[in-house]
Amino acid sequence: MNPRLLIPCLVVSACFQGVRASDYPIRPVNLSQVELTDRFWLPKIRTLQEKTIHYAFAKCESEGRMDNFVTAGNVLRGCKGRTRGVMPFDDTDVYKTMEGAAYSLINAPNPALENYIDSVISLIAYGQEPDGYLTTWRTIHPSVPPANWVGKCEKRWDNLAMSHELYNSGHLFEAAAAHFWATGKKNFLDIALKNADLLVNVFGDSTIYEVPGHQIVETGLIKLYQITGKKAYWQLAKKFLDLRGDATHRNIRGAYSQDHKPVVEQDEVVGHAVRAVYMYAAMTDIAATGDEAYRHAVFNLWNNRVEKKMYITGGLGALHNGEAFGDNYELPNLTAYSETCAAIGGVYWDERMFRLTGEAKYIDLLERTLYNGVISGISLSGTEFFYPNPLESDGVYKFNHGHCTRAHWFDCSCCPTNLIRFIPFIPNLIYATQEDDLYVNLFMANKANIALKSGNVTIEQQTDYPYNGQIRILVEPEKQQAFTLKIRIPAWVRNEIPGNLYAYNNEACPPYTVSVNGKKRTGTLHAGYLELARNWKKGDVVELHFPMAVRTVVANEKVTEDAGKYAIEYGPLVYCMEETDNPAGFDGSIVPQSFTVNWKPELLGGINRITEKSSEREYVFIPYHTWSNRGAGKMKVFLNF
Repeated sequence: MNPRLLIPCLVVSACFQGVRASDYPIRPVNLSQVELTDRFWLPKIRTLQEKTIHYAFAKCESEGRMDNFVTAGNVLRGCKGRTRGVMPFDDTDVYKTMEGAAYSLINAPNPALENYIDSVISLIAYGQEPDGYLTTWRTIHPSVPPANWVGKCEKRWDNLAMSHELYNSGHLFEAAAAHFWATGKKNFLDIALKNADLLVNVFGDSTIYEVPGHQIVETGLIKLYQITGKKAYWQLAKKFLDLRGDATHRNIRGAYSQDHKPVVEQDEVVGHAVRAVYMYAAMTDIAATGDEAYRHAVFNLWNNRVEKKMYITGGLGALHNGEAFGDNYELPNLTAYSETCAAIGGVYWDERMFRLTGEAKYIDLLERTLYNGVISGISLSGTEFFYPNPLESDGVYKFNHGHCTRAHWFDCSCCPTNLIRFIPFIPNLIYATQEDDLYVNLFMANKANIALKSGNVTIEQQTDYPYNGQIRILVEPEKQQAFTLKIRIPAWVRNEIPGNLYAYNNEACPPYTVSVNGKKRTGTLHAGYLELARNWKKGDVVELHFPMAVRTVVANEKVTEDAGKYAIEYGPLVYCMEETDNPAGFDGSIVPQSFTVNWKPELLGGINRITEKSSEREYVFIPYHTWSNRGAGKMKVFLNF
């Protein structure tokens, strides 16, 4: 069961997110409508399609994740067997890889890959219990879990805090939804719906007060509701959220599990960072239905995140112990955890907050995280990964689960497979609409077909962003029509960083300029968007110029780790200093004086390299997301003055 996965070089498109129009006021432009041609992002997505998906499926086979579905099915039919693997959520590695593989089929037909996916779906169906239950290790041998810390689970749902049964369901739902949107097939969706119906029957009972240990089943249930319209799925998701912190009916688990107080009263991001951001994303889905208490809570939580607990890269989670948020302003560099999965979860949350409000600050943070905290998690080759993403390395401390550089895989391989499910999804983030408002959120070369209330319009972006700030937007409506083009003016262009944790402290870039058909326009800047309202006709061209200059950044004085230090940015990219480029003087002070930016096509896949010359030596800086592609060694983002 190991066919060669022939994933061709292709123009990447992306997929439908499945947002129910009646919930969020702003809709994403579906991935299937976007043809990506970008020279920054397209090679990354192609690498994932051509190498990483195949690599992950091979790992899932060799490490027994596929076998577990077969063994579970055999046990159901009277045989005996043992679980392979060491995590109770190993099933989710298969699901997440399936999700990314399904996304890659959009506008990239690949019969070999699609047949392989169907064969894996057959295995999953074989391991599903007749009533819909699906967690392979418990079906195989409930009293012998793959990890001792799970505890014995003679009965289903015995220890939801540790068993990850509902976490498994959540990723099943997310993957099956993606597969349905990508292919139109129901073979995977039917498995998910059967499992979801079981959850509704069990946990929808008014006398049952249990909640998941690791959140994600909530967003998964909501996606199934978005597909089917079955309100019971939405209601169960909300019930799981409403029961957190409810000491009247159940023993609450505390802040680590975001279970210390009712979610609508929470105003500080706490506990396990990945669990937290998944939960906050689900809370935003509930807020989008008009629940004002949830709306108030997600605003408070997001503000706490950006004002007191976020790394300059957008990374989340300060502590290795518990993979958790630290206290307010606790942001160590060398021992930063900043898990890749948390950054991805943060992007999912930010995108929802934007669709709820139409405010650019949420996309500003999404962009910061995307270009720095997310893609740092995968190597340029596509087969080595970071689990944590520290802001400093001494070349000795094995921060990456036993490695001091990138690793090929992990026993807990949630981060590699999360990258697989997320990266093909990125073009879905570029555009959004609200009646006759067309939002341009991200700057990537692409061509998109977009439906507005007044009619269809084709938008084409021509740009080398983030390498430079020149963007040309060709507007081709099917007829002359009135609509408003809302173009995000990035926070870094406006001399801002979301929140008040970080601030630029050197001279600002020159003002941006915009023209329509060669004539300069000022437009109206509202909520971070430049609004261009006019009767658009075929052949209209909008040109933007975002001047780029090297910016130095200092942290809030309450972040004691960064006192007396500064970081460097260029456009949306955070830069770092790596020992391999700076064998001498790496640990000394560097007084920022005169920076030079040079395009180096031969270096790290093509980067803008920054140099700083002092009287003694020249220092070299590279984009943070490219570090540790040349072996282990020292690195730092924050530099001593």
